[in-house]
Amino acid sequence: MSYDRLWAPWRLAYIADKEQKTIGGEPALALRTPRQPPPGACFLCHYLAEDAAFDRDNLVLRRADRTVVVLNRYPYNNGHLLVAPKAHKAALGDLDHDELLECQTLLVELTALLERAFKAQGFNIGLNLGAIAGAGLPGHLHWHLVPRWSGDTNFMPVVAATHILPQALEAAYDILHTAWNE
Repeated sequence: MSYDRLWAPWRLAYIADKEQKTIGGEPALALRTPRQPPPGACFLCHYLAEDAAFDRDNLVLRRADRTVVVLNRYPYNNGHLLVAPKAHKAALGDLDHDELLECQTLLVELTALLERAFKAQGFNIGLNLGAIAGAGLPGHLHWHLVPRWSGDTNFMPVVAATHILPQALEAAYDILHTAWNE
């Protein structure tokens, strides 16, 4: 089942302790339309091949030595992140020790970041291996890190196949980017 997304920034106050926080009092800058990867190409590899000057447009939050962190463009929840090795690998057994360790270490760091920046109260962390398991990008494995809050669920995903997202992607990116660099 494919889900629609309903951007509902007015719900952010509910998640962010009843007050919407801004970065430096400035409104978020709009994302430029990223250059799309060619049809059938891996979007993670495409983002990594792009100049780092396009990282915000592509929602690339961090380029580590062996891994990349990307804000999911089609999130299940606000702050939904993807953690992937830089190398285009489809199976866990294809990762070397250092790639696997860096991915797992980043997941630990990112949960702390989301707790601090978004006051996340819980997390869903998952890895879909293969198209049959639900991987939307089966050739380049990646972990999903989805922050959760008490009361963040509602009937919309079940009844209307729609996720309610309380914040624009660029605003979430700016908050996470600033918090990570503090």
